[in-house]
Amino acid sequence: MIKIYNTLSREKEAFQPIETGKVKMYVCGPTVYNYIHIGNSRSTVAFDTVRRYFEYRGYEVEYVSNFTDVDDKIIRAAKEMKITPAEVADTFIKAFEEDTQALGVKTATLHPRVMDNIPDIISFIDVLVEKGYAYAVDGDVYYRTEKFERYGKLSDQSIKDLKIGASERLEDEETKKKENPIDFALWKSAKADEISWDSPWGKGRPGWHIECSVMATKYLGDTIDIHGGGHDLTFPHHENEIAQSEAKTGKTFANYWMHNGFVTLGDDGEKMSKSLGNFILVHDILKELDPQILRFLLATSHYRRPIKFGDKAVEEARINFEKIKHAYSNASYRLNDAVESAEDDQAIVANFTALEAKFVQEMDDDFQADNAMSVIYLYAKEMNLYTERSIVSEAVLKQAMALLANMMAVFGITFEEEGMLDDDIQALIDERTQARLDRNFGRSDDIRDYLKEQGIILDDTPQGTRWRRA
Repeated sequence: MIKIYNTLSREKEAFQPIETGKVKMYVCGPTVYNYIHIGNSRSTVAFDTVRRYFEYRGYEVEYVSNFTDVDDKIIRAAKEMKITPAEVADTFIKAFEEDTQALGVKTATLHPRVMDNIPDIISFIDVLVEKGYAYAVDGDVYYRTEKFERYGKLSDQSIKDLKIGASERLEDEETKKKENPIDFALWKSAKADEISWDSPWGKGRPGWHIECSVMATKYLGDTIDIHGGGHDLTFPHHENEIAQSEAKTGKTFANYWMHNGFVTLGDDGEKMSKSLGNFILVHDILKELDPQILRFLLATSHYRRPIKFGDKAVEEARINFEKIKHAYSNASYRLNDAVESAEDDQAIVANFTALEAKFVQEMDDDFQADNAMSVIYLYAKEMNLYTERSIVSEAVLKQAMALLANMMAVFGITFEEEGMLDDDIQALIDERTQARLDRNFGRSDDIRDYLKEQGIILDDTPQGTRWRRA
C-alpha cells in the first residue's frame, strides 16, 4: 500500500483514492513570463515521478497542471517586449513544453490556462460573495479570512499570529481597504493600460490564489485526491486555495497535500534568490548537460528533501546514470550469443523479481526515490554479474532488461537503443581484432583512439569487444 506524507496532517497516511484504481491529481504550474529555472523543474519532475509511480502500480492518473498566464510579471514582460500578455504566455508555454519534454516529463492530462477560465473564476467569486466569505471594495474583491474556520490549518498557523505578522503593513494603501490585514484579493480592479475583463465589480482581473481553486475543482471535481506544489506554496497560496474552495463547496478540497523541497546551488548549498540574481534557467542548462542526467539528478532524490545543484552533484548523477545504462547495455549485447534458456533460469529470475519487490517497497513508502535507487544499483550489479557468465539465457536477459527498464521509467529515464554495431564500427572492430591477433598493436591502438575521438568507447570482454557511446 502506498503511503504519502500529508502536509495537512503532518504524518504519513495510507493512500485511499476517492475512486478505486484512479488518482485525481492537481499540481500548481508555472507563471509563464520567462524560461523555467532549476527550482521550477524540480517540482515538475518530482510530481511527474509521483504520477509515473502511480501508473507503474496500475492506477489511472488524471493529472492537471495549470499555466498562470495573467499576472503582474506577465504584464510587465509584455510591456518590455512590446507584445500582448497572451503572446508572452504563448511564447513561454512553448518554451516550458520544450524544456520539460527534454526532461522526459509526461504531458499533463490537461494544462488549463487562466485566460480560458475567466467566466468560471467570476462565478466562483460571486458565490463566495453571496455566502459572505468575500466582499467588494472599490472594484476589488477580498476573501474574509476570519469567517473560514481553521484558516491556517495547512501551514499550522493561527489567525492571531498571522494578524500580528501583518500589523507592519497597516499603512499600506491596499491594506487600508481591507476589513482585516490578512484578507487576500480574489479580484483586482483594472489599472490603466492593463489587460482586464468585465465583472459584477467592474473591469479587472483575478487574484493568483483563486485561479487554482477554480481550475482544480472545475476539471477534477470538488474533492481531489492529491494537490502538489513547491514547499514555498504552502502559505499563502495553498492555504488560500483551501479557504476558497471549501467555503464554496462545503467539502474537503484535497485529501492529500504534497510539497517538494527546494533546489540549492553549488556544492555548499547556496539558496537561490532573485535578489542575488543566481537563478539558473533549465533552457541554459540543457545546452551543456545531457537532459537525462539532469532528469536523473532531479528525480532520484526524495521529493521532500532539498537538492544541491552543482558540479559535484551533476558528476555523481552522470556516473550513476552511466552505471545503470551500462548494465542494461551489457545485457543487450549478450543477447547476441545467448542460449534460449538454461536450467537455473527460474532461480535467477526470482532474484531479479525479489529486487523489484524491494524497489516497490521503498517507493510505496512516500516515494523514497533515494532508497529505491539503492535497490536499482544492486539490481544493476546483479545484472552485470550474470552477463559475465560464459553462457547466458535469452529468457533471463530479456526479463531482467524489462524489469530494469520499467523501474527506471518511473524516474523518467529510458534506454535508447543505439543499433548494436553498425557496419562502419563493426568493420573497424573486426580490423582491430585481427590486428591484435597479428600482434600489430600500433594499428590496434590507432583504431581505438580514432573511435574514441568519435565518441565510441571500446570494452574488451571475454565474450569479445563491444562498444558504447561516451
